[in-house]
Order: sequence, then C-alpha cells, then structure tokens
Amino acid sequence: MPSNFSAKNVPLSATQPSRAPAHYLIAHSDGGARGNPGPAGYGVVIEDNTGEKIAGLSEYLGHQTNNFAEYQGLIAALEYAVEHGPKALKVVSDSELLVRQIKGIYKVKNPMLQDLHGRAKELIAQMDWFSIDHALREHNREADRLANEAMDRGVGRRSEVKAPTVLSGEEFEGVVEEGRVKILNGNLPEGIRVQLRVKK
Repeated sequence: MPSNFSAKNVPLSATQPSRAPAHYLIAHSDGGARGNPGPAGYGVVIEDNTGEKIAGLSEYLGHQTNNFAEYQGLIAALEYAVEHGPKALKVVSDSELLVRQIKGIYKVKNPMLQDLHGRAKELIAQMDWFSIDHALREHNREADRLANEAMDRGVGRRSEVKAPTVLSGEEFEGVVEEGRVKILNGNLPEGIRVQLRVKK
C-alpha cells in the first residue's frame, strides 16, 4: 500500500484482500476492566496458522474501561505482527463492539476510542493482509487469563494457578533425565503421588 494511505475512515473490506496468504499469524485478543472503569489489562495469544503458540502478550493499563483495554490488545497484536512478521494477521476478539468498529459497521463516537481506532487503522494499513472476527469468550480463554493476570499484577494481587485435573488411572508418558522423570505429554500438580511402570 502507498505510505500516505489512511485507512481511518475506510471500511476494512476496501483496504485488505479477502484471501488469506499461505503464512499468517492468529491473535486471540481480550481486554477487561474490573468495575468498568477500573483496573484494566489486556491479554493476547499469538499463534502461527498451524496453531503453534508463538507469544503471549499482556499489560496492566491502569484505571480504564473495557473498550479501552480491548483496543489496546488489538494494537499490541498489530504491533507484534508489524515488528516480527509476517505482516498478515487474523484477530479473534470477544468484543463485538471492537470488531464491528474496525470493520466499519459501527461508528466510533467516544473521543478516546477514536484515537485508538485511528492508531489501529494506521497499523492495519501497514499489513499485507488482515482479518478480524468475533468469538465468544469461551473460545478466547487463554487471552482472557492473560488479561486477568495483567489486572492482578496491577493491583498487587497474586494470580491463582489452578493445578490440572488428573484422573485416577490416567497414563502419562515420561523419560528419565539426570535421575528425574520428565513428563512428555502433560502436566502434573506438585505433591501428587504416582506409580511408575517401566516400558521396554
């Protein structure tokens, strides 16, 4: 695209080719604020198009709104793609408002969001391909977890890490390294009792 191109007020469909390239990034993005406004943060999980996780991004944003945090998550994902490449990105967000505003379906009336919307569109204009879709929160759980961890850090609260549920009789593969068993196909919580059976 020309360097002087401005996508701020142009519908997304008019700025990007619809066909996905061979290689692109997928960003699961979420933002939230406790109290709205209140302590806010975002979380972004970056994957390649095969589903392999590449990066996790999160930041505490101070006293802000949900929508502010959602936009900051989108901007963080776009900045990552511009900096690291490929400049092709599919964003999955559970904010229907954000998705519809970026697509040009809804107008952006809030002055603060107008600035963030403009920054997002400037970054989108630097992309070779961009797509954004809405998903329910249950399909964005890891990004939601990162956003909540960012909020916890900001208010000085320690995040609770839940141990994985392990069913009695469940089998795990492992290998002995330097006298310790390393689990290859899962995670076990600290202190759990196990029995080992050596396979030949």
